[in-house]
Amino acid sequence: MHMDAFLWMFLPVFVAGGSALLSFYIMQARMEVALAKERESLAEARATITSQKITMEERIKATEEAAKRRSLDEFMQDFRVEERSYVRESKSLNALRRTMVMQERLFFRNIPLSNWIEHEMIVEEGRDLDELPKESVFSAPALAAEQRLPVSKFLDEVKWPGEVAPETASLVGARIPAFGAQ
Repeated sequence: MHMDAFLWMFLPVFVAGGSALLSFYIMQARMEVALAKERESLAEARATITSQKITMEERIKATEEAAKRRSLDEFMQDFRVEERSYVRESKSLNALRRTMVMQERLFFRNIPLSNWIEHEMIVEEGRDLDELPKESVFSAPALAAEQRLPVSKFLDEVKWPGEVAPETASLVGARIPAFGAQ
Protein backbone atom coordinates (compact mmCIF):
# COMPACT_ATOMS: atom_id res chain seq x y z
CA MET A 1 0.00 0.00 0.00
CA HIS A 2 2.72 2.11 0.52
CA MET A 3 3.37 2.41 -3.23
CA ASP A 4 -0.26 3.13 -4.03
CA ALA A 5 -0.31 5.95 -1.53
CA PHE A 6 2.79 7.48 -3.04
CA LEU A 7 1.33 7.12 -6.51
CA TRP A 8 -1.93 8.81 -5.51
CA MET A 9 -0.04 11.50 -3.74
CA PHE A 10 2.47 12.29 -6.46
CA LEU A 11 0.19 11.66 -9.46
CA PRO A 12 -1.50 15.07 -9.21
CA VAL A 13 1.95 16.65 -8.84
CA PHE A 14 3.15 14.87 -12.01
CA VAL A 15 -0.02 15.83 -13.90
CA ALA A 16 0.31 19.43 -12.72
CA GLY A 17 4.00 19.47 -13.73
CA GLY A 18 3.18 17.98 -17.15
CA SER A 19 0.35 20.45 -17.65
CA ALA A 20 2.68 23.25 -16.65
CA LEU A 21 5.30 22.06 -19.17
CA LEU A 22 2.65 21.69 -21.88
CA SER A 23 1.21 25.15 -21.24
CA PHE A 24 4.79 26.55 -21.09
CA TYR A 25 5.62 25.16 -24.56
CA ILE A 26 2.27 26.30 -25.98
CA MET A 27 2.77 29.80 -24.55
CA GLN A 28 6.36 29.77 -25.82
CA ALA A 29 5.10 28.98 -29.35
CA ARG A 30 2.45 31.71 -29.11
CA MET A 31 5.07 34.19 -27.95
CA GLU A 32 7.32 33.23 -30.88
CA VAL A 33 4.42 33.73 -33.33
CA ALA A 34 3.57 37.11 -31.77
CA LEU A 35 7.25 38.07 -31.81
CA ALA A 36 7.53 37.07 -35.48
CA LYS A 37 4.47 39.20 -36.31
CA GLU A 38 5.94 42.15 -34.41
CA ARG A 39 9.28 41.73 -36.20
CA GLU A 40 7.46 41.62 -39.54
CA SER A 41 5.50 44.79 -38.77
CA LEU A 42 8.71 46.42 -37.47
CA ALA A 43 10.51 45.47 -40.71
CA GLU A 44 7.65 46.95 -42.76
CA ALA A 45 7.73 50.14 -40.66
CA ARG A 46 11.50 50.40 -41.08
CA ALA A 47 11.18 49.91 -44.86
CA THR A 48 8.45 52.57 -45.01
CA ILE A 49 10.50 54.97 -42.90
CA THR A 50 13.60 54.35 -45.04
CA SER A 51 11.71 54.94 -48.29
CA GLN A 52 10.08 58.08 -46.87
CA LYS A 53 13.48 59.28 -45.66
CA ILE A 54 14.98 58.78 -49.13
CA THR A 55 11.98 60.48 -50.75
CA MET A 56 12.20 63.39 -48.31
CA GLU A 57 15.94 63.81 -48.95
CA GLU A 58 15.33 63.84 -52.71
CA ARG A 59 12.55 66.40 -52.29
CA ILE A 60 14.78 68.56 -50.11
CA LYS A 61 17.59 68.39 -52.70
CA ALA A 62 15.16 69.19 -55.52
CA THR A 63 13.73 72.12 -53.55
CA GLU A 64 17.21 73.44 -52.78
CA GLU A 65 18.22 73.16 -56.44
CA ALA A 66 15.05 74.92 -57.54
CA ALA A 67 15.66 77.70 -55.00
CA LYS A 68 19.28 78.05 -56.13
CA ARG A 69 18.21 78.11 -59.78
CA ARG A 70 15.52 80.71 -59.08
CA SER A 71 17.90 82.90 -57.08
CA LEU A 72 20.55 82.63 -59.81
CA ASP A 73 17.97 83.58 -62.44
CA GLU A 74 16.93 86.59 -60.37
CA PHE A 75 20.60 87.52 -59.89
CA MET A 76 21.29 87.23 -63.62
CA GLN A 77 18.27 89.40 -64.42
CA ASP A 78 19.95 92.23 -62.52
CA PHE A 79 22.70 92.28 -65.17
CA ARG A 80 21.96 94.29 -68.27
CA VAL A 81 23.83 95.61 -71.27
CA GLU A 82 23.47 99.22 -72.36
CA GLU A 83 24.08 99.83 -76.05
CA ARG A 84 24.53 102.90 -78.19
CA SER A 85 25.62 103.29 -81.77
CA TYR A 86 26.61 105.98 -84.23
CA VAL A 87 28.14 106.34 -87.69
CA ARG A 88 31.73 107.50 -87.92
CA GLU A 89 33.10 108.94 -91.17
CA SER A 90 36.82 108.98 -91.76
CA LYS A 91 37.96 111.12 -94.67
CA SER A 92 41.44 111.00 -96.01
CA LEU A 93 42.91 112.59 -99.14
CA ASN A 94 41.48 110.04 -101.53
CA ALA A 95 39.17 107.77 -99.56
CA LEU A 96 36.02 107.93 -97.56
CA ARG A 97 35.30 105.30 -94.96
CA ARG A 98 32.04 104.96 -93.07
CA THR A 99 31.88 102.70 -90.08
CA MET A 100 29.08 102.00 -87.69
CA VAL A 101 30.36 102.05 -84.14
CA MET A 102 28.40 100.11 -81.55
CA GLN A 103 29.34 100.64 -77.93
CA GLU A 104 28.30 98.34 -75.11
CA ARG A 105 28.61 98.58 -71.36
CA LEU A 106 27.72 95.99 -68.71
CA PHE A 107 25.60 97.05 -65.71
CA PHE A 108 24.60 95.36 -62.47
CA ARG A 109 21.39 97.08 -61.50
CA ASN A 110 22.52 100.74 -61.83
CA ILE A 111 26.23 100.14 -61.29
CA PRO A 112 28.44 100.08 -64.41
CA LEU A 113 30.77 97.09 -64.34
CA SER A 114 32.81 97.93 -67.42
CA ASN A 115 33.86 100.80 -69.63
CA TRP A 116 32.38 101.29 -73.05
CA ILE A 117 33.50 98.55 -75.40
CA GLU A 118 33.49 99.51 -79.08
CA HIS A 119 32.70 97.27 -82.04
CA GLU A 120 33.25 98.76 -85.48
CA MET A 121 31.46 97.51 -88.56
CA ILE A 122 32.48 98.88 -91.94
CA VAL A 123 29.49 100.20 -93.81
CA GLU A 124 31.15 101.81 -96.81
CA GLU A 125 34.80 101.94 -97.82
CA GLY A 126 37.09 102.67 -100.72
CA ARG A 127 35.35 105.49 -102.56
CA ASP A 128 37.71 108.13 -103.73
CA LEU A 129 36.69 111.65 -102.86
CA ASP A 130 37.87 112.78 -106.30
CA GLU A 131 35.38 110.42 -107.89
CA LEU A 132 32.48 111.79 -105.86
CA PRO A 133 30.19 114.05 -107.88
CA LYS A 134 30.94 117.72 -107.33
CA GLU A 135 27.41 118.90 -107.90
CA SER A 136 24.35 117.70 -106.13
CA VAL A 137 21.93 115.59 -108.10
CA PHE A 138 19.08 117.57 -106.61
CA SER A 139 20.26 121.00 -107.74
CA ALA A 140 17.86 123.04 -109.90
CA PRO A 141 19.90 122.85 -113.18
CA ALA A 142 20.25 119.07 -112.92
CA LEU A 143 16.53 118.69 -112.28
CA ALA A 144 15.60 121.05 -115.10
CA ALA A 145 17.69 119.06 -117.54
CA GLU A 146 15.77 115.90 -116.77
CA GLN A 147 12.12 115.35 -117.40
CA ARG A 148 10.29 117.00 -114.53
CA LEU A 149 8.13 114.93 -112.26
CA PRO A 150 5.18 116.37 -110.34
CA VAL A 151 7.15 115.88 -107.13
CA SER A 152 9.96 118.13 -108.39
CA LYS A 153 7.72 121.19 -108.03
CA PHE A 154 8.09 120.82 -104.28
CA LEU A 155 11.87 121.13 -104.60
CA ASP A 156 11.46 124.58 -106.17
CA GLU A 157 9.38 125.66 -103.19
CA VAL A 158 12.02 124.57 -100.65
CA LYS A 159 13.68 127.60 -99.06
CA TRP A 160 17.30 127.35 -98.05
CA PRO A 161 18.73 128.56 -94.72
CA GLY A 162 17.97 132.19 -94.04
CA GLU A 163 14.80 132.21 -96.15
CA VAL A 164 11.25 131.80 -94.87
CA ALA A 165 8.49 131.05 -97.28
CA PRO A 166 5.63 133.57 -97.06
CA GLU A 167 3.11 130.75 -96.64
CA THR A 168 5.13 129.31 -93.73
CA ALA A 169 5.56 132.70 -92.10
CA SER A 170 1.82 133.33 -92.21
CA LEU A 171 1.07 129.86 -90.76
CA VAL A 172 3.38 130.16 -87.78
CA GLY A 173 2.81 133.85 -87.27
CA ALA A 174 6.44 134.69 -88.07
CA ARG A 175 7.37 133.84 -84.49
CA ILE A 176 9.92 131.19 -85.38
CA PRO A 177 13.10 132.53 -86.98
CA ALA A 178 14.21 130.96 -90.24
CA PHE A 179 16.47 127.92 -90.16
CA GLY A 180 20.07 129.05 -89.74
CA ALA A 181 19.09 132.67 -89.01
CA GLN A 182 20.49 134.14 -85.87
